[in-house]
Amino acid sequence: MFLSVQVIELLLSVVLVVLVVVNGGGDQLEIGFYNESCPSAEETVQWVVARAYKSNPIIAPALIRLHFHDCFVRGCDGSVLLDSIPGNASEKESEINKSLQGFNIIDEAKAMIEAQCPHIVSCADILAFAARDSSTLSGKIDYQVPAGRRDGTISLASEVEANLPSPLFNATQLIANFESKNLTAQEMVTLAGAHSIGVAHCNSFINRLYNFSEISDEDPSLNPIYALMLKMKCPSNVTSTDPTIVPLDSLTPEILDNKYYVGLKLHLGLLTSDEALLTNKTLEDMVNIFANDPKVWAWAFPQAIVKMGGIEVLTGTEGEIRINCSVVNGGSFAFSDQ
Repeated sequence: MFLSVQVIELLLSVVLVVLVVVNGGGDQLEIGFYNESCPSAEETVQWVVARAYKSNPIIAPALIRLHFHDCFVRGCDGSVLLDSIPGNASEKESEINKSLQGFNIIDEAKAMIEAQCPHIVSCADILAFAARDSSTLSGKIDYQVPAGRRDGTISLASEVEANLPSPLFNATQLIANFESKNLTAQEMVTLAGAHSIGVAHCNSFINRLYNFSEISDEDPSLNPIYALMLKMKCPSNVTSTDPTIVPLDSLTPEILDNKYYVGLKLHLGLLTSDEALLTNKTLEDMVNIFANDPKVWAWAFPQAIVKMGGIEVLTGTEGEIRINCSVVNGGSFAFSDQ
């Protein structure tokens, strides 16, 4: 089988990403970092995640999302895991993060690891391992995670909205947001494939269903049958606290695969930011590559998530190794980097 020029360029760009993350900009992270100091660490996380997934598969997208939300605010430092303290709201309290799940899984894994290897394995690394194990369980996508992250001591709700991409973003805004985290447009499209599992609440896409424009009640880029189905689930008077959820991928909602991209081409993208991937030629070309070849996306996704896992990491003597993932050692966290 001959590979297209686009696919060859993609493969070459991803190889460069791996070299940068493992041997260059991320050289302070190391595959097998805990092999000597805590050899049971990754296996313990895997066991905890697998047990949770068996009883509730929704934990897989939840943990992948938790890793993403952590890395995009202050880097991959476990700051999203911290509870608020009097006088300061942590990242958990941001409106965007109030639907996050999986904290209990990270806490359980951390407690088991602490019993085996006290004060050695960071919460940030546990979260990265859990995201990998979730990818394996939900999509048979396995990869090695460079580790050695340390935990941050700052978590501010006020920083979340400015750093995380909004479901209302257009292509230009998405590209700029990911570039600010040193991720390319191609990597952004690759990571968007995580939307092949997981759900969204009505308020995340209600903007596309009612009063969209003066000439159209609904977003004309939506498949009309799909839009009708969504309206049946989410009436125009739905509130922001309504618990109704809709799968992000209506084709294979519990399998991490390339069907998200197939759905995009059928105009089944749920969020404005999903449909945005078809409004820019570079992004659309990537969508077409991934929709047409599941193996290419399954190979590219781990490379992109590994690079994401290297965003602004704390290593060496920076930060700390938390004993409890929801509390900074000493019981309070700093309000600034000073």
